[in-house]
Amino acid sequence: MKAQLILENGMVFEGNAFGHIKESVGEVVFNTGMTGYQEILTDPSYYGQIVTMTYPLIGNYGINLDDMESASAKVRGFIVREKADYPNNWRCEMELDGYLKQNRIIGLEGIDTRALTKILRNHGTMKGIITVRELTQSQIQQKLKAFHNKNAVAEVTTKEMYQIEGNGKHIAVMDFGIKENIIRSFKKRDCKLTVFPADTPAEEILKINPDGIFLSNGPGDPKDLPGVISTIKTLIGKKPIFGICLGHQLLALSMGGNTEKLKFGHRGCNHPVKDLLERKVYITSQNHGYVVTDLPEDMIKTHINLNDGTVEGMMHKKLPIFSVQFHPEACPGPKDTAYIFDRFMELMEGGFACQEITA
Repeated sequence: MKAQLILENGMVFEGNAFGHIKESVGEVVFNTGMTGYQEILTDPSYYGQIVTMTYPLIGNYGINLDDMESASAKVRGFIVREKADYPNNWRCEMELDGYLKQNRIIGLEGIDTRALTKILRNHGTMKGIITVRELTQSQIQQKLKAFHNKNAVAEVTTKEMYQIEGNGKHIAVMDFGIKENIIRSFKKRDCKLTVFPADTPAEEILKINPDGIFLSNGPGDPKDLPGVISTIKTLIGKKPIFGICLGHQLLALSMGGNTEKLKFGHRGCNHPVKDLLERKVYITSQNHGYVVTDLPEDMIKTHINLNDGTVEGMMHKKLPIFSVQFHPEACPGPKDTAYIFDRFMELMEGGFACQEITA
């Protein structure tokens, strides 16, 4: 079935719809990963977004039920140059088309995804509509104007507290849209996890007397979460704190720093980041549209993005607090930065502290 992607700058791409045939509006972004499309589809950080894959053939190894990052697909739409109709992999349990149908997500194939990516890089991320019908200019403007993603975290956070048993450190997790592989990473280290909804008061979190507090990844603008920022302010100094992605941004805001929206964001699994503490460069997986621009007082920069120099990590000079912008739990990879979880284990033991950074 013929379909169109209509961007808010007026550009139109024509292709073919697949998956669940229903009109969708969202923020159009691109991901440069060559693999990992099912992790992308199920990553809660993509809630509210129409994701374009820059790699031309998607779906070639199908979908399996073991590698999901959440219980269901979270994207608003999925754009590919070409979808594979005959996946071939021993772990394949269903085709991409069927999975999108099951999760009521529309797909669009057959457009020039390289041209679309270039437009997003040059003009910045923008809203878009995937539709199978002709829309008037009035309808287009009305739909684009009505779309926002301010309630994204409330849509993807757990609705009630739950626990995951372990014999090691007890970690209180603030769930803003946590990826399953973060949970797997903590389970691998035998941690006990108590996972809280995003709007849980600080008193409830501290009541369980955790060894540490983890601030998860999630979708949207961190400045849309003033209540969460207030909660984190209360938690600072009470327990060791570690944040990833949105958690990193919220931590910065709660301590007096600032965040801004990037022109087109960082999304993919090939982003070079320098660890200033170890003076090593790692290839990282990333998925964010916002970035910390001003470090809070008493925080030092621990990681930088080598593509654009943006802040990728920070640590408090005195308190047991640190965070990273990239995803050390990266799945399908790369897994170069899994050591970040070990740093948190050391921090809760009192063994990892702020270090002087030399040039």
